[in-house]
Amino acid sequence: MGSSYENSYRSKSIFSTGNLILAGIGWAVLALLYFLLFSAKVPGANGGESRAEWYVIGTNIFEALAYLGAGILCLRNWRSPQIVSGRNVWLAIGIGMLSYFLGGIFFGYTEIILKEEPDVSIGDVFFVVTYLCLGTGMILAAAHRRINLEKWQWLIVLAIGVFGSLLAWWISLQQSKELELLGTILNWFYIVSDVAILIIATTLLLAFWGGKVAQSWRMIAAAAFSLYIADMWFKYAQGPNYQSGEILEVFWVFSGVLFGMGAVLEYDTSLSRSRRERGRKRA
Repeated sequence: MGSSYENSYRSKSIFSTGNLILAGIGWAVLALLYFLLFSAKVPGANGGESRAEWYVIGTNIFEALAYLGAGILCLRNWRSPQIVSGRNVWLAIGIGMLSYFLGGIFFGYTEIILKEEPDVSIGDVFFVVTYLCLGTGMILAAAHRRINLEKWQWLIVLAIGVFGSLLAWWISLQQSKELELLGTILNWFYIVSDVAILIIATTLLLAFWGGKVAQSWRMIAAAAFSLYIADMWFKYAQGPNYQSGEILEVFWVFSGVLFGMGAVLEYDTSLSRSRRERGRKRA
């Protein structure tokens, strides 16, 4: 009995809030160092310059594990009946994170193994699911909490929405690569989705500001900003000579890590609130 309790306690302590947050920060720092130290292009066999294949594989691993971990942590929130923002919120976000993980796997396989860069691939199916699920989860979170912002807060949301839209529109005009019809449709879907998620995340951040789950939604907002930065850079850099692994692509890793940290903080807040309520009932 004592041995079973000790093993259970050790297991819980390994996956404590503090350890999970430190693991997320550590993963983000390692990814940043990896991108900074090894992202330089080296001379290739054909006389041009390219990044080492092992480096590109490493960037895919950093990104994939960040979103896989975030998906698992979000689904842990979904399974918890005490979760503050609503279980369906985290189910939708969790599915979105796992979809992004799968999309990245297929994208990496197409780029690294098949040596292809198609405008549309099977990975796009999972990326589309990601944006739909993220949007659904954030809208459910807004519906769960009455949005009652001050005028200055709405001005912040409006300013971010206008800036994000103008930047996305400018970047879309800079693209020199000709896309097929489906590729063009997907491109605009991603642009609109990035801006929409940015606006929703900002609104939720301001709505939850100062509340019991403010910390978790700060992380989610930061994750949405990171996703926007990485996506906009990817759209700007795309062209005939595009190669994966530019430094700004580390924001994809940051986004996955921040979504996971947001899930961890909400889980911890929800459990603490549940314990306090049980304590009051006993008293």
